Amino acid sequence: MTLRSRASQLPPWMWGVGVVVLIVGFLVVQDARHGWPFTRHHTPQAASSGKSEPTRSASKAPAKAHRVPVSIGSGQFERFGVQFEPARLERVTSAARHTAIVTTDESRISHVHTRVSGWVEQLHVNTTGQSVRAGQPLAEVFSQELFASQNEYLAALRQSRGAPGSAVLEAGRTRLTVLGMSVSDIAALERTGSARRLVTVVAPRSGIVLRRGVTVGTAVDPSTELVTIADLSRVWVLAEVPESESTQLKVGGTAMLTFPSSGRPPFPAKIDFVYPTLSERTRTVRVRFVVQNSDATLRPGLYGTASFGAAAREALTIARDAVVDTGNTQHVFVRTAEGVLEPRTVRLGTRLADRLEVIEGLSPGEQVVTAGVFLIDSESRLRASGAGGHFGHGEKPADDGADVKDETAPPAEHSGHRP
Repeated sequence: MTLRSRASQLPPWMWGVGVVVLIVGFLVVQDARHGWPFTRHHTPQAASSGKSEPTRSASKAPAKAHRVPVSIGSGQFERFGVQFEPARLERVTSAARHTAIVTTDESRISHVHTRVSGWVEQLHVNTTGQSVRAGQPLAEVFSQELFASQNEYLAALRQSRGAPGSAVLEAGRTRLTVLGMSVSDIAALERTGSARRLVTVVAPRSGIVLRRGVTVGTAVDPSTELVTIADLSRVWVLAEVPESESTQLKVGGTAMLTFPSSGRPPFPAKIDFVYPTLSERTRTVRVRFVVQNSDATLRPGLYGTASFGAAAREALTIARDAVVDTGNTQHVFVRTAEGVLEPRTVRLGTRLADRLEVIEGLSPGEQVVTAGVFLIDSESRLRASGAGGHFGHGEKPADDGADVKDETAPPAEHSGHRP
């Protein structure tokens, strides 16, 4: 019997088993050779071929790039546009201008409430911004409690006609006063002998209505604010001064206030109050001036400037362009030796027209970089991070005191590319 005839006599299930075995064997071989597209192996192909490649630690975060001194050849200063200027002592008159805003005088704001519970039946103030006079009626309120108290007082008054000094009458009169009736209102009540249905709420001061909190028909109680009135014949001016200049602020000091939009010429004002806290968002100190405003030209919300002047004094100054401001610190690059630029943290004071006062970190005469500062700063951070620098390509000066490199050295030996 031939092999073909024997195979034809095999049962069908054996044919199925054979096909499955062949497929599994093919998959195993493909998986071993990394040829199967859905392989479970994740080893880089370069590793399986025997080639070695440099590995990087994924878990190790890069170190923070600090700044280190930069050593470059003196011939490169001109090439890269690096210029120097000495820190020098100058007599300065610091006149700084800062933003100012007009606000209402908090001591001249009145919040009007009623002393009884009830309903607003009439309202004499229709809009915010409306001017009112002291004693002017603002609203008429109906109160069941006050109406009943008036009738009780009239009944007690009729029963004690012969004894005007009765304790009952005194108690009734006191109760009406507590509920908001004035002496003249009580006198009118005694004269007419008729209880008033509505109680009148009057303005406690002259001014303008900043806020109207009720309408006709509103239910009110002693906690309800009917209107807010502000007297603008005197206002506050608030100025924001940077914290670096806050040490010069004293109560009684003067400043020149300017509000061009008011049509009012610049005028001097004295510092009335220096706020004890510092604004965390703007890093400024708030200063308050009290200003007379009888002509109503200074409206709350109006912006202007406050110019603070100081006597001439001696200060150490540098050019504005010499400072690198990171937001948290400020630093400059100082020429400490031939070809060596050292980063130096400084503390700044008053900002002048084109220069900055240095309070701490520099001495008079020290040479600081005034042009090419950000190029030097970038180089300093690169070298601090270990990535090498860019100065010295094709030049003989070395990096940070290293040996002078040979111009014939191959490119791989350049600074920042050594193996």
